Formats: sequence, C-alpha cells, structure tokens
Amino acid sequence: MIVRSAAVALIGFAVFASSAALAQDWPSKPVRIVTGFAAGGIGDLGARLLADHITRTTGQQAVVENRTGAAGTLGMDLVAKAAPDGTTLGLVLNGNLVINPFIQKSMPFDAQKDLLPVAAIGDAPQMIAISTEVPAKTFKEFQALAKEKPGTFSYGSAGPGSLPHLSAAEFARAAGIQLVHVPYRGNAPAMTDLIAGRIQLVSSSIGQFRPAMDAGKIRLLLTATKNRLPYLPDLPTSTEAGLPGYIMSVWIGVVAPAGMPEPVLDRIHALTQDMLKDPAAQKAMAGAGLDVTAMSRPEFAAFVKAEYARWEKIVKDAGVEKE
Repeated sequence: MIVRSAAVALIGFAVFASSAALAQDWPSKPVRIVTGFAAGGIGDLGARLLADHITRTTGQQAVVENRTGAAGTLGMDLVAKAAPDGTTLGLVLNGNLVINPFIQKSMPFDAQKDLLPVAAIGDAPQMIAISTEVPAKTFKEFQALAKEKPGTFSYGSAGPGSLPHLSAAEFARAAGIQLVHVPYRGNAPAMTDLIAGRIQLVSSSIGQFRPAMDAGKIRLLLTATKNRLPYLPDLPTSTEAGLPGYIMSVWIGVVAPAGMPEPVLDRIHALTQDMLKDPAAQKAMAGAGLDVTAMSRPEFAAFVKAEYARWEKIVKDAGVEKE
C-alpha cells in the first residue's frame, strides 16, 4: 500500500513538473489568437495588442486569426475544439460567452464548460444617447416625454439580440417606458439615422459616440455605470439618474480550450497583465473607448459566471427568441 502511494505521488509530481516546465517554456511554438470579429473592432484590437506583446516579450510569434460569423460563435467554436496545448487562444467579447448561448439555437459548444476564462482585458461602458431633435436635455426629461407618449420614440441597434439592442431594451424596462426597436445591420447605420433624427435613441460606447458628440449632433443622457467616467466627468451615471441596477458594458478577455494545464494558464494570465501595464497598449485601448480591466484568474472566472446568470435574465426580459 505504501509502495502504491509512493508511486502515485511520484506520478503526480512528474505531471506537475511537466506542466511547470511547459509553462516556463511557453510559448515554445507559434500561438494563434482567434477572434470572432473582423478587423477594426475592439475584439480585433485586443487580439492584436496581445499578439504583439507575446511576440515582443517572448520572441515566439503570435498571430491573430479573424474567424467571423454567427456573432463570434464560429471563432470561439474553433478555440473550444482546439488542442489545449497553449497554441490556440481566444479573444472574446462578452456576447460570445454570456449572450449568444441565450439567443442562438445551435450553439456548437458549451460556453461554460468548453472555454476557460483566463484574463480580463478591457471594458467599454455603454451610454444612452438621444437625437438633438428630442426636446429633452436630461434623463428625467426624456423619461417624462416617453411616459407621456408611449411607443412614440424609437431606438436603433445592431440587430435583435445584439448588445446595443439588449442594452437599450433593459434601459427602457428599468425606466418604465415603451420604446420601439428598429434593428439595423450594425450600429453604424443606426448612428446615421440617430444623427438624422429618424430614430431617437441608441445605446453604445464612447468610441461610437465621440465624433457625433463632439460635433454637437447627439446628446448623451447617462452612462450605464456606478461611477462617473474620467473622460466624461459631467455625464451622470445610471445610479445618479435613478436606475441603480442599469449597468451595461462590452468587455473583452482571453479564453483557452478546456483542459489546458494550470501553470500555462497562469503564464498567459501574467503576460496579459503585463500587456495592460504597457503605455502604448493603454493608449490604444483608450482611443477605442476601452477601460483597462485587471482581474486575477479566479476573479475573472467568477465574473463570467455571474455575468452568465445576469444576461440570461436580460435576454428573457427583452423577449428575444432563439434563432
């Protein structure tokens, strides 16, 4: 019995030593970072910043693979089914993990079991903007108008089940008002119609709003955060406006295929944290409206789990049918 216990202990030590050595050597092969979105968005930006940091700091090449389709699901399916050897990572938006499972009928992987949350990267708080043609300057004024004329005002989104849709729908629900949803093929055409006054409201982040806001063509009502943002110090938060539970953002992070050794996950997390301290990366993220988000691995895993439950309710309240 003692001999057997010693043998098991030796095997366990050998596995640990092998994993530790793998982590120390990682990456010993080229790494691909898969994002489910096309070039130009925050998902692509996060992937390219991480790939560049890995390449510069380790000497091993890291490349970005844009595998678009099904709101990012095709790309993350590739990651979920990849070998857990450290050569394939995923750069996710929250929609990939905590929204798509509730709006897509045929999810090819289990977002909670097949992908491991490794590291948070950034967070783009959502805001509510209205057309300057709406005779309201504050949330309370807009809320009063909308209650006086239910179903009169409309909001645009990037399509049913998109975060801009769910964010605006949750805003209307929390505010106790009735708004009409107008879906578009992306948020850009919705912004065009908001500026033109053809729709009255859009939910998005500062990266989408900044040009029109600076030109005085839209009016921001609030930011869906608990605390005021340093780059918009005069804009009230949802909490200040009387909607304390209305917290919305697009966040991005790193995931890995289930089964990847813990030491390797720790190594990837550490490299990601180092990237977030780089002034050039911080500047690039700020330019895209992304706030740096630093969490430990357990904190990020717990955050994703909580977000999964929260967004399940938001999707249900919005009445979105799986497609």
